[in-house]
Amino acid sequence: MVPQPTVDASKRAFALRKLHSLSGVVPVGVFLVEHIWTNAKALGGEQEFGRAVAEIQSLPFLPFIEVFGIFLPLAFHALYGVRIAFAGKANVGRYPYARNWMYVLQRASGLFALVFIGWHLYEYRIHKWLFGMQGDDFYGVLGAHLSSTVASVPLLAVFYLLGVLASVFHFANGLWGFSASWGIAVSKAAQRRAAWTCGTLGVVLFVLGANTVIFFATGSRLYLSNDYVPLKGEVGGACKPKTATLPTASVARAAPRPPVMSK
Repeated sequence: MVPQPTVDASKRAFALRKLHSLSGVVPVGVFLVEHIWTNAKALGGEQEFGRAVAEIQSLPFLPFIEVFGIFLPLAFHALYGVRIAFAGKANVGRYPYARNWMYVLQRASGLFALVFIGWHLYEYRIHKWLFGMQGDDFYGVLGAHLSSTVASVPLLAVFYLLGVLASVFHFANGLWGFSASWGIAVSKAAQRRAAWTCGTLGVVLFVLGANTVIFFATGSRLYLSNDYVPLKGEVGGACKPKTATLPTASVARAAPRPPVMSK
């Protein structure tokens, strides 16, 4: 006989799943939206991006906020999410319904997003903490990295686009699941409205994030004129007959890299 879970174990699993769902919205989801929005400031040029980064770096108690407000909740959400992903059993072969496919894609996108976020943290946060990278380096390093190519293919930029897609889908679909499981959208009509709302939010976030990646990789924008240059003292900027300073590898400041250990 298969041992049945005890009442305490069932309650603990229920509480952990609820906490996992909540952490994917607050604070992890909120941080994702803020991060995409901040990085999109690069579309206004290096000064606008630097100003946005400086505002974050000047926040009081920033290390405390990062550790307890971002990284620990992210670590819990990621580790427990991996457990959920490998414990679940997909049945799209027998029941190819939309929600079953969303179940599979939610777990697959979460695993890919975990790899992407881990790499992104290594490239910038770990280098900032351990190897002396400064906030002023981010703009140039992003341009240098994302515009680099292998056999004329910008592999890292493609990886970033897929990473943004996986992260945004995982958040938007998870937000729908959160609204249903927490009793916010109970009826079928409410769940349909929630699906449209979450889907629209996901599309907007992906377009914004993809536009930023493409800009760093090529200097082009999906929207806004490529002659867009922020006017002095303006937040939004305007279109002028002048070429904006673009993040290319030739002008990017080299970032400190980890020392190579010889055997």
